[in-house]
Amino acid sequence: MKTKLLITALFALGIQTFYAQEIPLTTTTLDSTRINTVDLERQKAVEKQQLEDRLASEKKALKQQEKIEDKRKDAEKELKQDQRKVEKEQDKLKKEQKKFENEQSKLAAAEKSVSKNKDKLSDAKKDLEKMTSKFDKAKSKGKLSPVEIEKGNVKITKQQLKIREIEEDIMKSEKKLNKLR
Repeated sequence: MKTKLLITALFALGIQTFYAQEIPLTTTTLDSTRINTVDLERQKAVEKQQLEDRLASEKKALKQQEKIEDKRKDAEKELKQDQRKVEKEQDKLKKEQKKFENEQSKLAAAEKSVSKNKDKLSDAKKDLEKMTSKFDKAKSKGKLSPVEIEKGNVKITKQQLKIREIEEDIMKSEKKLNKLR
């Protein structure tokens, strides 16, 4: 915009000087008039040269400002890209941290499951020992009928099945724990 105004102003000055009329001095002689015209022409040429120089320097300054502006924009663009990279890396780290935490919680849950099943197994074995000892005592006294003996055997068998199921659960839990490790 500034360059257009400057060029228009120079053009107007050029037209004005081209169509300007000379004012003759009546008191001076013909020689002085020629000297004045020569001086005016020199002065016009000097002014024109100064205007052209000023125009050229303003164009240079404008180009330098444009270069500076382009460099600033490039720097801002690089800064934004760097910020995006940092944000992406932070997101990746957060995801990895969540994944690690999830794995740790799964590992803890699996360990808890194994220990819980082992506790159940020990309790079930204790119950089986109690049942068998009571049954054997009652059987040795001879107070049990054949139906009661069968019921006792069924109870003991059920408890043994329960123990086997708990052992299978322990094995499954240990496999899961080993996979997580």
